[in-house]
Amino acid sequence: MLSGRTLVFIEVKTRRSRQPCSPWESLNDSKRRQVRRLAAAYLSESRQRPSPLELRFDAIGILLDRHGRLLQLDQIENAF
Repeated sequence: MLSGRTLVFIEVKTRRSRQPCSPWESLNDSKRRQVRRLAAAYLSESRQRPSPLELRFDAIGILLDRHGRLLQLDQIENAF
């Protein structure tokens, strides 16, 4: 996502309420490294996209009920 002159990479984690863990539990160091590697690959291949002045990594956590209805949605800016 481009927000002004900031390019924002967003990791989205979704869980159903019957699962015992929160969406954030799977946003571990390994996942963060993976997202950073993907961002670096994207930036190295981006030729005709605007050049951002800043980069940011956000995370969105989504919690659904057992029928797929939204119970909670949280966003953390500068998550990592």
